[in-house]
Amino acid sequence: MAYVTWSFDTLDKFCNDAFKAFGFNEKEANVISDVLLTSDLYGIESHGMQRMVRYHKGIAKGLIHVNEKPEVVFETPVSAVVDGHSGMGQLIGVFAMEKAIEKAEKSGVGIVTVRNSNHYGIAGYYAQMASRRGLVGFSCTNSEAIMVPTFSRKAMIGSNPIAVAAPADPYPFFFDSSATVVTRGKLEMYNKTGKPLPEGWALDENGAPCDSAPRVLANIVGKKGGGIVPLGGSGETLGGHKGYGWGMVAEIFSSIFSLGVTSDLCCTFSDKTGICHGFAAIDPKIFGDAEQVKRHFSEYLQRLRDAPKAVGRDRIYTHGEKEVAAAADRRANGIQVNDGTMTELLDLCKYLKIDFESYFPGYAPPTKSAAFTGNY
Repeated sequence: MAYVTWSFDTLDKFCNDAFKAFGFNEKEANVISDVLLTSDLYGIESHGMQRMVRYHKGIAKGLIHVNEKPEVVFETPVSAVVDGHSGMGQLIGVFAMEKAIEKAEKSGVGIVTVRNSNHYGIAGYYAQMASRRGLVGFSCTNSEAIMVPTFSRKAMIGSNPIAVAAPADPYPFFFDSSATVVTRGKLEMYNKTGKPLPEGWALDENGAPCDSAPRVLANIVGKKGGGIVPLGGSGETLGGHKGYGWGMVAEIFSSIFSLGVTSDLCCTFSDKTGICHGFAAIDPKIFGDAEQVKRHFSEYLQRLRDAPKAVGRDRIYTHGEKEVAAAADRRANGIQVNDGTMTELLDLCKYLKIDFESYFPGYAPPTKSAAFTGNY
């Protein structure tokens, strides 16, 4: 499937206007758009604009409640439990991370857990909120069950990403990874393009390897069995049990601490998804001189970059470098959006009565393929 390139400003204006048409106010629309477009700037297409139609369907089905606000239901000087009341995940995530940062700046540590939220985009966005304030940030979330636990044939755990960000020079440390080999969003991208899934990504309803994105996605939605394998693979040989374990770590910080909905029950309700999140912020000052800690970390990261290179390799990256470079490139040269997503956005504009042509002049999406209909 082909791609078309649009400027960041074009996509930013479209996203903001679309989310206002969804019913969010200007400030809220800006926050949601920033989370999505940060993902696209980093090249994480699965969690960027292509999620817009899914969010709108969530609103239409009554799973995402536009006018609900997050509420702190339990609190100590270093912790809080937030009930999102099924509002928009990005807004709940920013609210909770700001609460964690506030506590860390006062007490050295802030840990906030959230129940009754929705999909919140990339976990790393929230970890970076803390690192930009000189803190170490942590964020995780559960989700609808897509991970098949080691030796099982039924999805019981979400992609359950964990992200950590920390101040460093010349690039901040930024790590964001799902506990599965890929996210559901990646399967959605393969579904749009009609391409077979790479070997080792997914299992069918019988627990056998499967390269059909439509089949795996249908099984996940229909709770028929199968799903995506843990990071490391479907067995123990390459460490699949470790990805399974990391998924459970995210579950503890999100659904368990918050007394919320665990992944196996997420998205099984008629009026909510039940998705939960976890956030933490740590001020390096509680360990001494924060600048000295930052300098110590920066020096180690540089030694990693300067380590001997493998044959045929001329550069070693530390986590976060590629995102900095990708964002700079896409701000300067535009963001690529695939034709499947553009077709979805055209459908969305028709539904919302937004003038698609005013944002994307001259663009005509190709004929829809059998692998993708884009219908509401």
